Amino acid sequence: MAHERIEVDLPLAKVYELLCNPVHFPKFLHRIDRVDKVNSQTFNYVTEIGGEEFSWTTNIIDNLRNTRFAWITINGNLNQTGTIRFTPLDNGERTRVDFSLDYRTFFGEAEEDLANFIEGLPAQLAKDLEKFKELAETDTFKDEVIEEAAKAGSEVTA
Repeated sequence: MAHERIEVDLPLAKVYELLCNPVHFPKFLHRIDRVDKVNSQTFNYVTEIGGEEFSWTTNIIDNLRNTRFAWITINGNLNQTGTIRFTPLDNGERTRVDFSLDYRTFFGEAEEDLANFIEGLPAQLAKDLEKFKELAETDTFKDEVIEEAAKAGSEVTA
């Protein structure tokens, strides 16, 4: 389990808007390759660890606007849970983000590459939140989203 906190120099509503859609997680969560939306509550995640593809499906279990966003795994070969809490700072001009993320295997001990992935989670999450902060505060978060969408579109047509 990893828990990291970061302060972002943007209003709470803006930070919430950027973090409440898991499809955008690969823009800053280094260890997630792709997230596809199934419906308003369900998302499919894909990543590669040690040459093996891991995929899992999550459901949003808590989406309290501008306050909290949480999800759990409902199936797949990797179990992920997460919670993001939002706290306004400086009369709403800034936002504190508390991000908790956990990965587990469904059965037994993790093999070496997966165990290293899980053990490295706290350090990686700290780096990932710094990347989120940079993208959000420089207003390039949406540019990253548009760039990825264009790249995906060109791959489809190629």
